[in-house]
Amino acid sequence: MATNKKPILNELFETRNSHTEEAEEIKKEDFIKTVKSRRSVRNYSDEPVLEKDMKACLELALLAPNSSNLQPWEFYWVRSQEKKNKLISYCLGQPAASTAQELVVAVARPDYWKVNQKRMLELIGEMGEKAPKSVKKYYGRIVPLAYNQGWFSLRGYLKKIAMEIRGIKTPTPREPYNKKGMSVWAHKSTALACENLMLSLRAYGYDSCPMEGIDSKRIKKLLNLKSPAEISMVVSAGKRAKNGVYGKQVRFNSSYFIHEV
Repeated sequence: MATNKKPILNELFETRNSHTEEAEEIKKEDFIKTVKSRRSVRNYSDEPVLEKDMKACLELALLAPNSSNLQPWEFYWVRSQEKKNKLISYCLGQPAASTAQELVVAVARPDYWKVNQKRMLELIGEMGEKAPKSVKKYYGRIVPLAYNQGWFSLRGYLKKIAMEIRGIKTPTPREPYNKKGMSVWAHKSTALACENLMLSLRAYGYDSCPMEGIDSKRIKKLLNLKSPAEISMVVSAGKRAKNGVYGKQVRFNSSYFIHEV
């Protein structure tokens, strides 16, 4: 009698996984305080950010959840004063940049699916027989199928046609299938890491501001970045000045955005 084959994600995450990891006890009040006190700070004081704190916050940024654990990001902590002055200019001279003690450029890397797939396969190889076959299959076969779009995205568009046909009767992942889709894919994960960075800075007693009003082309040149690397945002860091926050936080009624269905 024929049996239904389990989808690859079921194979990866089913209960036969032997790894256990206890969740640490966390005081929700501390997290709520961190989230609510994070504001986009436009003016900073002259108080420096300790180097060890900045490094710790950047490391915490890298713990953000991301697609297939392919970590499609880079973070450039701009420490050279010459480059920093140029970066301030490329951030249009806005106070959130010009008064900041530190500036970090978050870069989305759509091409890192391949770079980090290779790194992942090397790690899996080091595990030897302990590595689950489903994990080898996922990174060896599923990842290229999902993220390799081919020359001029031709492979991606052929995949899209196949997935649309399959999706008529079966729930089917449909994106990404072109260069733009890969860009969106990388920016999603990079933005999650940026949030980790900003919340970490707040937890360490600092403030931050994400900036999109920037000259991304000049910033790429400053960092010697080539396509398909894309600037996601610039995050400034420091301690807020007395007039660092421009006004009370405004959020529309949550009923506009949270829906129970």
